[in-house]
Amino acid sequence: MSSGYRVLLTDRAWPNLDLEREILSSGDVELIEAPNGDESTLIALASDVDAIATCWAKVTQAVIEASPRCRLIARLGIGLDNIDLPTARRLGIPVTNVPDYCIPEVAGHTMSLLLSLSRKIAQFDREAKQGIYDLSGAGPMFRLQGRTLGLLGFGRIARAVRERALSFGLQVIAHSPSNKDYDTRCAMVSFEELLSQSDYLSLHAPHTCESHQIINAETLSLMKPGSMLLNTSRGGLVDHSALWEAIQSDQLAGAGLDVFDPEPPDLSLPLYRDHRVIVTPHAAFTSEESLIDLRTRVCHQILQTLQGEKPANVVNPEIYD
Repeated sequence: MSSGYRVLLTDRAWPNLDLEREILSSGDVELIEAPNGDESTLIALASDVDAIATCWAKVTQAVIEASPRCRLIARLGIGLDNIDLPTARRLGIPVTNVPDYCIPEVAGHTMSLLLSLSRKIAQFDREAKQGIYDLSGAGPMFRLQGRTLGLLGFGRIARAVRERALSFGLQVIAHSPSNKDYDTRCAMVSFEELLSQSDYLSLHAPHTCESHQIINAETLSLMKPGSMLLNTSRGGLVDHSALWEAIQSDQLAGAGLDVFDPEPPDLSLPLYRDHRVIVTPHAAFTSEESLIDLRTRVCHQILQTLQGEKPANVVNPEIYD
């Protein structure tokens, strides 16, 4: 393998790059970290790099076209909505992700939000720390057994959520475009049935043009009165203004949100300050183990590519045809 490779890291969600530098040094790869994820900054830095690794920063058409030597765009995560896939495809650049690195973390976080909402944990905690020791303002609470969890999307994470939910006695239904149950015997229903039957609706769909704000004023009006929304997938799936209206009108009893559009959100907005809404800072994916797994596997994808090999988890394999 020839020497002198350079890789641009657009952004990260961990404190240092010691692991990346240790792994990439075996291939004589220099890691260049962008000071911020602005498009103009990335364009300037991309001009002489051999690969781009990105967490959440947008790798746009302009960024990709500014990098004539780029041989790989590696997503440090699962979703691909921050990468211009058509441009990468047109230029013959493979794009990779790590589709299974944080399944137990996100599934556990989803269930944590559901349990916290159903048992009013966050509300009780805030009030108790303010000296309020009183059940009367909590509103109704219901036994989980026999209630219905609806999953929008039925990929790896949604299926892991289902396994955990069943152990709490929840009934689980799901909707996905493919209608595949992956031999789980999960009840697959229409989107309208999912909305009307779910006591808890959990989002596990990719953010695409078709799914943008799929949870909006119209679809929220079809949800079961008093139901709750969980989102550990992508913020762009939800019209947050419509969600606030649905909570104010008591159409929804609460929401647990880990993802937003934009990120970070404006935390001064009333939606995020309401006691019926639990907010976490896009934290569902993270654990010591998941981050080590993610970072290690992306580094090896980079090395594979620079060594002339096909990297693992290519999401646009048609470029090799």
